[in-house]
Amino acid sequence: MSDPRDNGPETEPVIRDNRKIDPKTGKARTVSEEQVQAAPPADAAPAAGGDAGLLAERTADLQRLQAEYTNYRRRVERDRVAVREQAVAGALSELLPVLDDIGRARDHGELTGGFAKVAESLEAVVTKLGLTSFGQKGEPFDPTVHEALMHSYSSEVTEPTAIEVLQLGYRIGDRVLRPARVAVAEPEDAPAASDEN
Repeated sequence: MSDPRDNGPETEPVIRDNRKIDPKTGKARTVSEEQVQAAPPADAAPAAGGDAGLLAERTADLQRLQAEYTNYRRRVERDRVAVREQAVAGALSELLPVLDDIGRARDHGELTGGFAKVAESLEAVVTKLGLTSFGQKGEPFDPTVHEALMHSYSSEVTEPTAIEVLQLGYRIGDRVLRPARVAVAEPEDAPAASDEN
């Protein structure tokens, strides 16, 4: 006769109740000897480390994939910011001649009435977009932000200095859209020092 636990063709199905709490009494069940013999030992190692190795491999793959995705997201965000900055810089570059005309009109006292309000609004908008002007009379000459259109010597300066601003420069953040065009004066003793060398 076959074992009653077998679910062979001539026997009825066997249902094993593996619940830890007895539904009739509500008390915790003790583990029977049959269940202990049927269950594999807890410290049994997986065959040839297959499951543990597979788990480690999948975990490493998941970590690599997550790192790649994080790097991708950072790259996309950085590119998005760069494209936005380029678009804003391109649009503002086209407005620089208009700002120059507004500045000249202000210098000649022609900026009055409704045109003054429009000019102020335009200047407020470009400032909000991050455009700042630079170039002041008396600044030390810096070839990275100044373009020298005229050159002279003067006893009033101790280093190359912008003595006149011919056209303001503009930048967005650290990016120079247009250098300030200036007249530069150097100290008078500079030619004598260069002749001695």
